[in-house]
Amino acid sequence: MHADPGRNVSLTKGLFVTFEGGEGAGKSTQMRLLAEALSARGYPVLTTREPGGSVGAEAVRHVLLSGAAEPFGVRMEAILFAAARSDHVEEVIRPALKEGTIVLCDRFMDSSRVYQGITGNLEPAFVETLERVAVNGVIPDRTIIFDLPAAVGLERARLRAASDSPDRFEKEQLETHEKRREAFLDIAEADPGRCRVVDATRPADVIAAEVLGLVESLLPAEGNPQLSNTEKAQ
Repeated sequence: MHADPGRNVSLTKGLFVTFEGGEGAGKSTQMRLLAEALSARGYPVLTTREPGGSVGAEAVRHVLLSGAAEPFGVRMEAILFAAARSDHVEEVIRPALKEGTIVLCDRFMDSSRVYQGITGNLEPAFVETLERVAVNGVIPDRTIIFDLPAAVGLERARLRAASDSPDRFEKEQLETHEKRREAFLDIAEADPGRCRVVDATRPADVIAAEVLGLVESLLPAEGNPQLSNTEKAQ
């Protein structure tokens, strides 16, 4: 949690923002910068991630990223991602939103749509059913998709990892990563009310200013509270 309790701004609702994109797109850095900017203004902010974010989901994270579930097929991986997401939503995200917290999450439902759905070749109906059960009405108010060529992102990920071995998804072929990039852009085009695409090839400070603006526009004006997507679904 990033916040100064002495100068918190009271929100009448929470705000749920997710960060999506390919490997090495800079999601984690931009989430941290946004959290710092919002906290400096007195907003209560919670940063989290997927897979993981809750005790149960973190246990599943190791199984997924280590590749231990890979021999059982993409369908099993999708089910494990959904189980982790459900625990994360109910134990962390929903309670925080009810308290009026701004929740920033590194990956969420769109990553499953892309990684298991598009490049995993799972049936859309199966992916949609898992998503509906896992999120249980908790839909992001804003999804920021960080876009850059897959080759650039993979090189960034390689440099970041240094001596660490690539995880289950980083080690896949460049063609697969480019297909994911296109899939994220397709999601943004299909849901322009929720999604915004950000050019992730630019300097971090330039990107951070744009990201802050995309979230600022969702903060309710004083005395004029708005319902979050989660509250609208209830």
